[in-house]
Amino acid sequence: MTAYVENFKDALPTAERIAEVRKELEEAGVEYVMSAWIDLFGIPKTKPVPMSDFELLCMGKGPQFAVHSVSFVPELSPADPDQVMVPDLDAVYICPWDTSIAIIFADLFWMDKPYNVCPRQALKRAIHDAEKAGYVGYAGVEPEFIVMRYDEDGNPVKAIDDEPQGGSKVRRQAFGYDVELSIDSMPFLKDMIDIVEGLGWNMHDVVCEGGYSQFELDFHYTTLLEMADRLVFLRILLKEVAKEHGMFVTFMPKPTTGDWRSGAHINFSLQKVDNPGVNIFETAEGGDFSEECMHAVGGLMAHSEALTAIVCPTVNSYNGLVPRVGGFEGGTVTWAPTNITYGHNNRSAQFRLPQNRYCIENRAADMTMNIYLALSMTISAAIEGIENKIHPGKPTDQDLYNMTESEFKKLGIKRLPRNLLSAIEALKNDKLTDEVLGPVMKKSLLAYKNDEWERYHQAVTDWEVKEYLRLY
Repeated sequence: MTAYVENFKDALPTAERIAEVRKELEEAGVEYVMSAWIDLFGIPKTKPVPMSDFELLCMGKGPQFAVHSVSFVPELSPADPDQVMVPDLDAVYICPWDTSIAIIFADLFWMDKPYNVCPRQALKRAIHDAEKAGYVGYAGVEPEFIVMRYDEDGNPVKAIDDEPQGGSKVRRQAFGYDVELSIDSMPFLKDMIDIVEGLGWNMHDVVCEGGYSQFELDFHYTTLLEMADRLVFLRILLKEVAKEHGMFVTFMPKPTTGDWRSGAHINFSLQKVDNPGVNIFETAEGGDFSEECMHAVGGLMAHSEALTAIVCPTVNSYNGLVPRVGGFEGGTVTWAPTNITYGHNNRSAQFRLPQNRYCIENRAADMTMNIYLALSMTISAAIEGIENKIHPGKPTDQDLYNMTESEFKKLGIKRLPRNLLSAIEALKNDKLTDEVLGPVMKKSLLAYKNDEWERYHQAVTDWEVKEYLRLY
């Protein structure tokens, strides 16, 4: 991993490293390079270049970007200098669907310093600060998504669905884990599994989830920066594979009313810099979660609302953070977290301590998050919890969906933000985010999300028309 540095010159790779990577790319048949930086939404942006410009690209003499014309960066104007990207030569991904193209993740610099609205730089800075404190973070993410297609009328419908369109719907077996529906999905899944395995990510399994045409991928954990890069590349990859099958992938948490939410649970753990390979969330004796893990949970719970604004960053995210929805195939409870608490293998809690691995699972996250900011906040809050010995209180090892408001009040369990406005208010007032995001990026993110909320709040929905048009 390329380390975080405070100035542009120190970020540049050596001539030997550039020559080494160029040789590898040319031998693989790469002809075009997309060096990609990450915007506020966690979306990669690029200007493709031919391999003939590879050296210039690596030395920061390739494409520059008027980022203020793309992202919501109100402190800059068209008169300001452009941003310059430096590709990270430890983050090279040859596109399996077209091996003539390589994507290389990059860090943005502005005026010879790390750009203060570059999420990838924010994560590298958080990793750097954690290492100074003696810790190295690891993460795995469980991405969920829905595969869709357009019908003959141009309407988006579930791609893997054996029920004819139109007419009355009949109740049937839930999609989750079903063998027949897994077989029906295999033409798409085989291509995706083969590609992920070929990337060396150690694919464990694919899950047919509760919603029709909904899937979850489970692949191995790795360091925070590598996991962030992998997740962004995976979003690109899944969309490209789906296109080959006449379909498309959506990471929108709740694309249909009454359906299952698509999440992206973050599984987080820590090691010590001076004791690599040993997960400090497990006791030295083994077989139980450590005191450091409990304090990390305490830190995460202390910043839960602000963290949720980052890991659930859209208006639509909060349609999924509800306890029950009628009409589910296979039950009524959502299995989504709604309260700020933790439990041992409790899938109704925001933070779960799983029975089969020593990590903290944040179940509130979804695939619309900016994973770089999400992991920055996660490691920073966890280390704050450890250093300040923040205790999370007693675990909630019972079904939160069946608890009453009076029970929550008695136990001091707060509700997660119910909408984006509540979440961004928490983000605004959270002091740790001042350090993790920096004042400029925090200002930009709040401005963007307030604008999103205001535009949503001004829209009249189909539900409102059906509910009120003739009633009043």
